[in-house]
Amino acid sequence: MGSLTDKVAIVTGGSGGIGSAICKRLAQEGAKVVVHYGGHADSANEIVKKIKTNGGEAVSIQANLSNSDEVMKLFEEAQQQFGGLDILINNAGTGVVGPATEMDEAAFDKVFGLNAKGTFLCMKEAANRLNNNGRIVNISSGLVVRPMPGFSLYCGSKAAIELMGKVLSMELGDRGISVNTVSPGPTKTEMYANSGDDTKAAAERSPFNRLGEPEDIADVVAFVVSEKCQWITGHTFQAGGGYV
Repeated sequence: MGSLTDKVAIVTGGSGGIGSAICKRLAQEGAKVVVHYGGHADSANEIVKKIKTNGGEAVSIQANLSNSDEVMKLFEEAQQQFGGLDILINNAGTGVVGPATEMDEAAFDKVFGLNAKGTFLCMKEAANRLNNNGRIVNISSGLVVRPMPGFSLYCGSKAAIELMGKVLSMELGDRGISVNTVSPGPTKTEMYANSGDDTKAAAERSPFNRLGEPEDIADVVAFVVSEKCQWITGHTFQAGGGYV
């Protein structure tokens, strides 16, 4: 039996690179996984299919995370499907790259609407629904500690969720619920590939001289939601191969 047998997990942005790796990793540990997606139904359904093929349980659910009503429906449907909720992984995110002087209100609303507001709404909903001794993990970025030009909105939104998570960890500790952050460095995903970063230079920032794989991040998340991590909360795990 896996370390997460009979646990129920929601993974937002579960159809993407890091998200899909997290979904599959948690399922390997026995969790029943809700693969959330915003607009990539085919990708989400493919992840569900792979999990079921390997003997796991999973469903895909669509929701606009910047809308509180849709977030509520996501959690309600997850509970209806599996009868409870133990783990929330806030992985969904987006970015707009460019100088701050070129960022307009629409760019701000896009990035903060999903990364910050969406994460907050999910944490709020989870706080009211998680079983005792549950787990919340927010996926941030090493750019919060090691920022680069062109990422002002992305860095700001990720910094916001790290601090919101720290506060929530104080508010939920009496129920045994931990709230932590996993902060990847440069990782081989479509989003990173579109960022325009120099992949060779990024790899050289790590002592391992390579970019991260989505599975590297998923392994850290699996540890953070396990019982082995029950005494750690309000913490940011740097999962960047020494990037920070």
